[in-house]
Amino acid sequence: QVQFIESGGALVQPGGSLRLSCAASGFTLDYYAIAWFRQAPGKEREGVSCISSSDGNTYYADSVKGRFTISRDNARNTVYLQMNTLNPADTAVYYCAATTIGATMLEDEYDYWGQGTQVTVSS
Repeated sequence: QVQFIESGGALVQPGGSLRLSCAASGFTLDYYAIAWFRQAPGKEREGVSCISSSDGNTYYADSVKGRFTISRDNARNTVYLQMNTLNPADTAVYYCAATTIGATMLEDEYDYWGQGTQVTVSS
């Protein structure tokens, strides 16, 4: 069974950091581009970051550039999102997703999705 298991979401104060993990089971991540998306209450889901399967190229939304870092550990079949200098605007449910198309922020291109993990930034 193809499955993503996300973890790492929590309540954190503004300026704090979190690391989200996305562990795949039932398939090997090596051949997939992986992205993180997020959906805040009352807003549409948006792409946050993605990483290619082959050369490890990374892409970021302007709103998180310089603060978030996406990485992958194919040996552990896991992708990470390190989030620093968090602010309340980062509050959302974060989802990881996989595609064979290539690194893209277009959610329609993604075949497999995790269940989401809640990140809340608040004092």
